[in-house]
Formats: sequence, C-alpha cells, structure tokens
Amino acid sequence: MISLTGLTGEYVSLVRYAILVVLAFLLAWLAGWLCRKLVVPLLMRVTRKTEVAWDDVLFNERLLISASHIIPAIVIWALLPLVFYEYPQVEDIVGRLTAIYFTIMAVRTIIVFIDSFKRLENGNRSTRLQYLYTLCSVLKILMIFISVIVVVAIIINKSPATLFAGLGAASAILMLAFQDTIKGLVAGIRLTSNEMLHVGDWITVPSAGANGKVEEISLTMVKVRNFDNTIVTVTPQMLVDGSFQNWQGMVENEGRKQVRKVYYDFRSLKVEDDGVANITKFRQHIEQWLKTNPKVIGEKNPLVKQTEAPQPSGCCLEFVFWLHAKELMDFEHDTSDIMEYIYAKGADYGLRIYQQFPEQGVLENS
Repeated sequence: MISLTGLTGEYVSLVRYAILVVLAFLLAWLAGWLCRKLVVPLLMRVTRKTEVAWDDVLFNERLLISASHIIPAIVIWALLPLVFYEYPQVEDIVGRLTAIYFTIMAVRTIIVFIDSFKRLENGNRSTRLQYLYTLCSVLKILMIFISVIVVVAIIINKSPATLFAGLGAASAILMLAFQDTIKGLVAGIRLTSNEMLHVGDWITVPSAGANGKVEEISLTMVKVRNFDNTIVTVTPQMLVDGSFQNWQGMVENEGRKQVRKVYYDFRSLKVEDDGVANITKFRQHIEQWLKTNPKVIGEKNPLVKQTEAPQPSGCCLEFVFWLHAKELMDFEHDTSDIMEYIYAKGADYGLRIYQQFPEQGVLENS
C-alpha cells in the first residue's frame, strides 16, 4: 500500500516504521485514556457502594488516575519487539526511556498511595496516627531515593544492585546530605512517643514567635497557625532541643486558671466595730463575688488568701480563680474586668493598694 504512493526503496521501510511507531504511541495513549475515562470511574463507583470507608480513602480518584499513567508504558513495552525488531539500537533507547517513564510514574503512584493514609484521620489525635505520618514521610524519601538509583542504573545500563552495593563507600556523604532528615525523624519520634505534641494542640514557642494551633507535623517541620492567622514553621529538632509550652491540657480542661497578687498598705488595715478586720471582710466579699461571677467557674471554689511574710511593699493578697474563657483575648479581657473591680472595691473597705512613685521613692497614702 505504501508503494502505491510512489515511494520506493528504503523510503518504504522508513515510512512503514514511522507508521508503526505512531500507531504504537496512539495505542498507548488510547489505553491510558480508556483507563482514566472508563476504568477509574467504574472503580470509584464500586468503592462508593461498599460499607467500609477505608477503600474510598486509599483508592481515591487521584491515586487511580496516577496509576492509569503507567498503562501507556506497559503498552509501549509490549509493542517494542514488534515495532523495532530490525532496529535493536533504537529499540534499546526507546526501551530505556520507557523504563524511566515507568519507574517515575510507578514511584509517583506509590507516593500518592502513601499520602492517602493521611486522609484516614478520624479527628482523634492518636499517637499511632502520628507514628503513621512519620513512617509515611520516611517511606516517601526512601521511594524517591530508590527511584533515583534505578533511573541512573537504566541510563548507564548497569544493574541497580551494583549501584546499591557501591553506596557503602558513599554512606558518609549520604548521611551528611540527609542529616536534617535523620535528625527530624529522631526528633519526631521523640515528640510522638512521649505524647509531647499532636495536631490541633495549642503551643507557644517564644524563640520562633509561634503562638497558636499545630496544623501539621511532618518529618522536617511543624506548622503552627498563630492566633492572628499567620503561619510559623519550626523544626521538630528545635522543639526537642529547646523548650515550648503546650496549652492543650488547659484547653481540654473545664477552664483556665488565673493567679494574681495585690499588695495593700499595712497602715490602711484596721479592725471594725464588730471585731473583724477590714481586709478579712474584703477577702470574704471578693470570694463570694467571684463564685457568683458568670465569667468565673464558681464550682472550682475561687480563693482569696494571704501569701508571703509581711513585705516592705505591704500585705499581699493572692486571688485564685478559674475562668470559662480559654481563648487568649477573652481570657485577658475577663481577667482585666475582674481585677479592675478588685482594685476599685478595696477602697470601700478602707484599704489602700501599695503604690510607689519612682520620682519620689515614697509610699503614697492619700
């Protein structure tokens, strides 16, 4: 049929092989397209009909589409002997390119499959889930490392086993290159195994300017969304080697505790007509007022007591109470409202708060 076009000699063979190559790639593309348009939707419908939820997560659409990109490589690999049987050198080059494409797509699919495990989270901040995330990060790095070795082996036409055997001499270089990853892995395991940190915890890391909820924990970083919606990332190594404050216990508790101290001038203390000191009546009043204050958890028995020995700065009263508010802004505002009432109410009982003016260096009694 090609000869009918007027071509003769070697041109007929070249055109024939060109047509075969085009047909092979068209078949490969068609196989991938059919897989994405027919097989993937069919599998998605099957998984949706099952009662369990894990198959919907692990065999999600992104994973199936990624896997469908492997099909064209399989088709090309199967057709290579039929198309390039007279051109072994071309067959070898195309075969290597196909093998490289197959390796990359296969590793990509495996990585997508590993990422799918993150979607299994059911809202519980379990240590097992944290371990799973850390393991997934390690597996992804391992798969990328293996794929690089395999691709290099294909390019230089060597066995991957030979390259892996030669890595022993380069282990020091690899450890140097991946030292941050190794340290992050060890630090991440320490964080999760000791129940130090979970996704959703509210933490503060003063050295990094972090003050908010943990959104993500990976092998090399911890992502924190601050109360002002800014994002701060810190390394697990920084959290382990340094110090951070985890407020989750307070968040999960019924309320948030507040302790404040106020010093009163000893010269304003006096005994009333009923034989009770004015500071005693003041303590009793504030305790009762705190128990009935809607911002305070009265069931936790607010306490007003004397602390410390007599000081040059006066008689110290300590106010201990628990607030319903847990968010920083509400907590600070409610605390300010309560303490401002306490400051002002002392005057009704004849009490004066210690106050020293820096420029005078004397106690103000007026």
